[in-house]
Amino acid sequence: MSASPWVHLDSAPIPGTGTTLHLLRQDEAFSIQVGKAELMTNLDRRSEQALATMACARLSDRPRARILIGGLGMGFTLRAALDALGPDARVVVAELVPAVVAWARGPLAHLFGDSLDDPRVEIVQDDVNRVIQSGPERFDAILLDVDNGPSGMTRRENDRLYDRWGLRRAHYALTRGGILGVWSGKPDRRFKARLRLHGFTVDEARIHANGGPLGPRHVLWFAVRPEAAIGA
Repeated sequence: MSASPWVHLDSAPIPGTGTTLHLLRQDEAFSIQVGKAELMTNLDRRSEQALATMACARLSDRPRARILIGGLGMGFTLRAALDALGPDARVVVAELVPAVVAWARGPLAHLFGDSLDDPRVEIVQDDVNRVIQSGPERFDAILLDVDNGPSGMTRRENDRLYDRWGLRRAHYALTRGGILGVWSGKPDRRFKARLRLHGFTVDEARIHANGGPLGPRHVLWFAVRPEAAIGA
């Protein structure tokens, strides 16, 4: 039996660009795309979940941990973080595209469950780069699943999250021993080296997107902020 055709549900511009996001559905599969390139799907969620669970496991000694998630997506990182964190934790989600928040309460509501109404959650409609710069040592972890990782697809400004100045800003925003977690669709040796150059202790994990032995593997980096200031 052949699969049903993809059905276009909605489109939304990405602020500050000429690029448009598209939400599509095929039976129980949902996809967010830019042009014909898929940014995310509910069928491959394991790596987005692992970004949160693996970072939060390192914060088990911080019952009042404050987490910043860059990008709401389909909510898998958010839900995994809430499952891993205690009742006194706080999760701030920065999402640039208003329609993505609307989709989370509309056609994708079954994926989010009650996570958007969890009292620990604050949704900020803003560029995560600006939220990172909002104050020193505000977050115990910053989890970035923005624009397919350091090699972006949708918005040139997102590159600022991953360059040397972006790493300086993340260091500024993290508490001592805090964690910068980064999701990527593919390996990036230069980015990993850049993290180390700026003094972060880096672990890399490769996670099968669908949880099975086959299919694509995504890359996660967990970079711990050093106690001392990073060098010039």
